Amino acid sequence: MLVADRGHDMISTVEKVLFLKSIDIFSQIPGEDLTAIALISNEERRDQGDEIFAEGESGDALYLVIDGKVRVHKQDRVIAELGERECFGEMAILDAAPRMATVTAVDDTALLKITREDFQEIMTEKPEIAMGIIKVLTRRLRDATR
Repeated sequence: MLVADRGHDMISTVEKVLFLKSIDIFSQIPGEDLTAIALISNEERRDQGDEIFAEGESGDALYLVIDGKVRVHKQDRVIAELGERECFGEMAILDAAPRMATVTAVDDTALLKITREDFQEIMTEKPEIAMGIIKVLTRRLRDATR
């Protein structure tokens, strides 16, 4: 996928835009707006077993899996395992409520992190980004309650 070599430094802005476009939550957002999001996203690498965040912590960022796999869990109960092109922590870009679960890297994992503060600044400037996110979250909520 985007990161062929674990020693490779960073993915380019163009690669980030193409990657973001392939993610469900950003699929309805035009390319030029995705560029703004790509510019505020930071690549992070986590080793197998690393905790990305813990249940109860204040939510401050959304994460997208570039490569690898993460486990979403509450103590020993696994809620989900997420891999390439999946996201987690998306509620944190809308509010600072405590995290509802812990997320741990199952494999060595490359992530894109987008902080709430940076994202909210972009949503203020471009309300259509907020509408795209709201549409996807609403659809997910409907699907989860069926």
